[in-house]
Amino acid sequence: MDDIVTEHAGSILRVKFNRPTKRNAMTSAMYVALAGLFNEAAKNDNTRVVLWHGAGDSFCAGNDIEDFLKNPPGPGESPQARLMEALVNFDKPIVVAVHGAAIGGGTTMLTHCDFIYAAESTKFQMPFINLAVVPEFGSSCSVPARIGHVHAADLILLGTPIDARRAAELGLVTEVVSDKDVLARATETARKLAAKPAAALQASKRLMKQPFREQIKAAMKAENQEFSAQVRSEDAKEAFSAFLEKRKPNFTRNIKSPANAK
Repeated sequence: MDDIVTEHAGSILRVKFNRPTKRNAMTSAMYVALAGLFNEAAKNDNTRVVLWHGAGDSFCAGNDIEDFLKNPPGPGESPQARLMEALVNFDKPIVVAVHGAAIGGGTTMLTHCDFIYAAESTKFQMPFINLAVVPEFGSSCSVPARIGHVHAADLILLGTPIDARRAAELGLVTEVVSDKDVLARATETARKLAAKPAAALQASKRLMKQPFREQIKAAMKAENQEFSAQVRSEDAKEAFSAFLEKRKPNFTRNIKSPANAK
């Protein structure tokens, strides 16, 4: 599809978000296509490493809200769930060059990647709470495990945005690189990985992930169920309406007073 472009450079599969006018915001079709790409790459012996980046001025601004509202995910099978499953089961190295906006899924997808090179311009945010929904891609488990509950609460419960330097301090990215050099730096690492013995490389990643893989899968399942319920709530309707209307949401009108609560 035009919104995701791929090319093989030797044993490196290069995957590029190619929707720059929408800051590479994800549609349902993009989730399905990306899941298929990772599932195919997992089986293809000619692919040893995935190199992932975005066109234009952003890596990924999360969900395309209009498309998302037409196709909100349910508690079971969904385009989002298909990509989550593909990523959590992927044993080959994933190297990412991130720049500009990495919002929502544009941040949480990165928790399944192995080398994350962030351009100085990168702004990370998990603003799920601001849309009256919950985190996804297993990030409710992986982010606190990686950076601790206190820092995770700042990012998830407050939805605080952070820059590349702060992300590096927290251990969410591998290295901060200048915008002009970030893709070259990621490509350099991808080439080094592609030259390693493939079977041992995949086995090593699998061993590193194995102790946490079932926890992440359980977190994804719980998140998907909770997300499906919350996205259909009155608060979510207000949040998305406010987003599209470019106004501040009012969540207080959905709170029952003690006298009226039942």
